[in-house]
Formats: sequence, C-alpha cells, structure tokens
Amino acid sequence: MSASTDALLHTPLDALHRELGARMVPFAGYAMPVQYPAGLLAEHHHTRQAASLFDVSHMGQIRLLGAGASEALERLIPMDVQGLGLHRQRYGLLLDEHGGILDDLMFVNRGVADGGDLFLIVNGACKHADLAQIERHLGTQCTVQPQFDRGLLALQGPLAAVALARLLPQVQDLVFMTGLACTWEGADLYITRSGYTGEDGFEISLPAAATEAFARALLAQPEVKPAGLGARNSLRLEAGLPLYGNDIDTGTTPVEAALAWSIQKVRRSGGARAGGFPGAERVLGQLDGAVPVERRRVGLVARERVPYKREKFLVQAEELARLAPQPWTYFTPDATYPPSRARPEVWSQAAEFTQARDQYVAATQTLLAAAKGDDLDAIRRAVVAVQDNCTSCHKQFRVK
Repeated sequence: MSASTDALLHTPLDALHRELGARMVPFAGYAMPVQYPAGLLAEHHHTRQAASLFDVSHMGQIRLLGAGASEALERLIPMDVQGLGLHRQRYGLLLDEHGGILDDLMFVNRGVADGGDLFLIVNGACKHADLAQIERHLGTQCTVQPQFDRGLLALQGPLAAVALARLLPQVQDLVFMTGLACTWEGADLYITRSGYTGEDGFEISLPAAATEAFARALLAQPEVKPAGLGARNSLRLEAGLPLYGNDIDTGTTPVEAALAWSIQKVRRSGGARAGGFPGAERVLGQLDGAVPVERRRVGLVARERVPYKREKFLVQAEELARLAPQPWTYFTPDATYPPSRARPEVWSQAAEFTQARDQYVAATQTLLAAAKGDDLDAIRRAVVAVQDNCTSCHKQFRVK
C-alpha cells in the first residue's frame, strides 16, 4: 500500500508524534508529522493566533570553529559574516560556481573570534551535500563539526514568547534574529528568536536526550499546540518565504529569487569585501545591471480557491484505483504462496484482512469517481478516507 518506512530515520520526538495521533510521512529521509488530528487548517490558524510547536529536528546543524571561520565562510556565501555581532543571526545563501543557490541557511555568531563558533542551520534534504561542500572548501581553514544528532524545535506564533518565558524567562530579552545560550534541567540549549512562519517565534537547539521532555513542557503551556509540516508550508507560503527545491534551486540566483536584500553592501560592487564568493561575477553583474535578469520570483495572491491540477490528479486517482487490489493478494487465503510464507499475525486474521482490503479498494473507487467531478469538498473527503483507511490497515496488519 505504501513504500516501506523501515529505512527512514526518526527524530527524537517520533514516539511523541505517534502518541499525539500525527499522520507520519517520509520527508528528507525522516518519518515526519505532516499534520495532527486537528488538521492542517486548524494548525495554521492556531499558529497565527497563539503558538504552535514544530519538530524540525531533520534539519542540519553545523558548527564552524577557528579564528578564520568567518573569513572562510564568506568564500562560500555572499553575506557579511565578519561583521556579524555576537549572538546575531543572519539569513544566508550557499552558492555554486554559477551563482545558483545550493541551499539557503541561517547562521549565528556564537563568539567565533573568542573560541566560540559560527552556528549554521541548513535544510534537511540538503544537509549532507551542504556538509560535503563546506568541508571540501573550508576544511583546511576551520574546523567543521556537524551536529546532525541534536534536536531542533520551532515554537511559532504571537504568544510563543509568553509560553517559552514560563520555562526560560531570559528569552524575553531576545529580539528578532538574536540568540542566547541557556540551560534547562541540566541540558544545554541555544535559542534564537526567528522562524519560518512569518510570526514571532523561537528556534531551539538542544540535545536529543532532552528534546522530548522539553517538547512536553512546551505543550503543557495553554497557548501551545503541535503542528506539522503541512501547516509549516502553508504558513511560510502565506508569508512569502521561499522553499528550497520549490521556489529556489541551483537554477536560481539570489537576484532572480528576489533575495538580493540578503546580500549586504560590504559584499557588493564597491564594498570593502566585494565578491570573492562562488558565482560572484554573475550575481554582482545582475545587481549592477550589467547582466540581464530574465526572470524573477514574485508572489501571487488568489482571489478565489486555488485550482488543483485536475488532469494530473485524475491520472493519479486512476492509477491508485488500478493498483489498490494488487498488493493484497500475497496475504489473502487464496494466495499462491503457502500460509508459511505469509506473516502469521496477518494470516490468522485473514477474514478481517480481506474486509479491510475491500474497504480500501472501495475507498479508492470513491476517490476516482470524485476526481471525475467538480466537487472539491467531495474530493477532499475521498482523499481523507483513503488516507485514513491506509493508516488503519498499516497499524492493524503492519502492511508495508
């Protein structure tokens, strides 16, 4: 019914997500919560009105250590790193030799000039490639230390500061794009006032062993509810924030991506440290007007409901309905394989299993019929029915 999840990695909150009834999906090599029982729309609105907790532990955390780390990083990104103040955070773009965006990231100066580090947070799907790129170009100039085993939480919403301050009062001193180190129940945390929703909020880096306890403490606050990747995507889209791999990629320069604001004056033509980063000739040329900009990322606001790609959806529904009966044959009593080849716990429940199969097949047929019509609410209900049936069968029979 679905691809095997055996090879997926799990964040420190995996058990908590399942306890809370999250629908888990593969994302960036991890099993991640796309939404909770309240639903994506409710999570979206709650984030805008109060505070939501997101698990973003799939993202990559990297430390750069050494006196030359700031100068070295400027050879890979067109941002002012050397001028970044203590515990100040900045948005950055990792570029290739053509000025295309390999990834976007956040970085903060945690006292790198005085024995501390530059702390980078990169996208989960890109973190291994980013690490290889950084090590290849900067490995001889500074120490590169990945921390992919740490937890990372995002508490977002207008009441995020109220909720977090009950656990850590000092966070009230933070302003946007600043950070601080603190301790909670013996665990070392680093917190920045930033996020990816367009709301006030915080991102919290902490040891894996402390992540679940801290998450539970936050969820115990009356303002806070859990939210999944679905709401995180709709929130960032509403705020006009780019998603790597969707809005920006190696075929997009910072100027074309409407991210020229992130390149500080000191790194532009005429600046004290102009250029010196990959693709500088093209990027600076576009900024100066010497190189034409033939396309640019813009935002569109729909006046009505956003249309879905009907033809593509219909093809997918037809394929789903066609394939629905097939994977079940192996486990049913009339299977060609002898019972010894089937899983005993499934074979002993053959009648229930057959019934579940028939319900799933019927659900896919209902979805196909809905896909041929124009009733979007009927389509949504049919999609949810297929998803719920699939989840139920997976839990009951451990179907892969």
